[in-house]
Amino acid sequence: MALRFYPAVAYQAPGDGPADGWDVVFPDLSGCVSQGDSAEDALRNAVEALALHIEGMVAEGLDLPAPSGLSAPLPDWLSESNLADRALALLPVEVPGKSARINITMDVALVDRLDAAARRDGTTRSGYLAQAVREKLQRNRELA
Repeated sequence: MALRFYPAVAYQAPGDGPADGWDVVFPDLSGCVSQGDSAEDALRNAVEALALHIEGMVAEGLDLPAPSGLSAPLPDWLSESNLADRALALLPVEVPGKSARINITMDVALVDRLDAAARRDGTTRSGYLAQAVREKLQRNRELA
């Protein structure tokens, strides 16, 4: 998987109180948004929102825009607004590569547990297995 960094803008609109939280938008990715109680919390949540957005675009066969970087101009609606507080960040996302169909053999009871876990996570059997493999590989890398 290729790693890309997309610019994110965390902001608290003028007049909002501290309890109202922060929003995050991605200038390059219309519709990809996140929220949090603080700028840091909103940006942490935005990492997950970005991954899900990119995954959805790839699954639908849509072209991904190239990341613009922090020095790129902001969208008019954002740059012209009078935001009380704003934070810019580059957030990482792994862009899924081409999928390969595989055939595996597993115990039926284990497949049933896998399917139940995937449903609870709101993903597919393939997605759940792929994430489990990524996590296992990451743990092994950390131990090496």
